[in-house]
Amino acid sequence: MILEVKNLSKVYDKEVINIGQLSFRRGRIYGIIGPSGAGKSTFLRLINFLEAPTTGDIYFKGEPVFMNGRGAGLPVLQKMTMVFQKPLLFKTSVKENIAYGLKARGFKKEEIQERVETLLKKVGLNEFAGRLATTLSGGEAQRVALARAVAFEPALLLLDEPTANLDPSNVELIERLILDLNRDTDMTIVMVTHNIFQARRIPQEVIFLHEGRVVETGETEKMFTSPEDPRTRAFVEGRMIF
Repeated sequence: MILEVKNLSKVYDKEVINIGQLSFRRGRIYGIIGPSGAGKSTFLRLINFLEAPTTGDIYFKGEPVFMNGRGAGLPVLQKMTMVFQKPLLFKTSVKENIAYGLKARGFKKEEIQERVETLLKKVGLNEFAGRLATTLSGGEAQRVALARAVAFEPALLLLDEPTANLDPSNVELIERLILDLNRDTDMTIVMVTHNIFQARRIPQEVIFLHEGRVVETGETEKMFTSPEDPRTRAFVEGRMIF
């Protein structure tokens, strides 16, 4: 397993996450679905150490990084990364944005240049290499954010609504990039999506969250054609009231 959580909870004014056990295998794409307020994005923030869990254990490659809600996850951050719904780009050029994580991790100059050039081609932004990243359109910016995230080949890639509010051409391009990453590497990808059609197209396994709890998990096709829990069925059939 690349990642495993046990008895994970998060409490603000009320409890928003309560997950008994959930694990993610190497080289798989997981889709997290559920109604608004189900705790999908909060869960991503917890496993990326952007927030500390109230209680619970998190294991990365079998090693404990949080125990009973406490721990030091910083070394693990060298092996995982997250792309947000709204791209967070630096006020530098596109190529400098993509190179940022490589420089921070001590990659050699020649390797940085090679990886950046390869990724610029993959995301279709060769001609934008020297442009200020903050001047790009939403779809272009998201492609830069994704390229920057995967440049150092993380073991775990977290995606929070990576194609929300993008036009169809950018959605198609980003989805293709995700599938190519899965085909060409052993990277584990965990993506939150509100797009039920995307959840059926991209992930190999789906996790249905409701009120901060895992209702059901399983292979994508089974989750959409023969879910076991009536709440899952209501959601995938569009009958759940938000």
